[in-house]
Amino acid sequence: MAKLFTHIYTFECFLFKYINQFYKRKLLNTFFHGVTHLGGASFTISISLLFIIFSSHSLHTTAIASAVALTISHIPVALLKKLLPRKRPYLVIEHINVTQNPLKDHSFPSGHTTAIFSIVVPFIIFYPTLSILLLPVACAVGLSRIYLGLHYPSDVIVGCLLGCTAGYVSHAFIHTYFI
Repeated sequence: MAKLFTHIYTFECFLFKYINQFYKRKLLNTFFHGVTHLGGASFTISISLLFIIFSSHSLHTTAIASAVALTISHIPVALLKKLLPRKRPYLVIEHINVTQNPLKDHSFPSGHTTAIFSIVVPFIIFYPTLSILLLPVACAVGLSRIYLGLHYPSDVIVGCLLGCTAGYVSHAFIHTYFI
């Protein structure tokens, strides 16, 4: 089993370095430094509240499901960060690129990725056409976390799964018991 984890980690480091090597490209830097904030607490909380305040009917219900998903999704994130204290890749891997003032808390799982997927999934379930716009944005946030040297690919994948699960459960709960 240890050998399997070693192979997975080796592949993950390879994938991380491959994505991170493009860090010095000005256009990509501008894009990923901007898009990564879409998964931050300020943006996700603000956009959720704006949709709740300024929407009505089914969009309002979906916005509530999105806010609930955002809230509940960070419980497993906080627990996993405490239980599995994985150092961020820029602290472990040599010769990589990292953003200025990088986060110093634990790496696993990606909170930004969890947040963005938790708020977009209820909207995608309710309005599937929005997936054309929202899925690429959410994936770009996840990719930005690797590009900026802050997370391993598995941090982002697990963050995506947590966010999607929270979004699905929240949407199902709200639409089952409140509509």
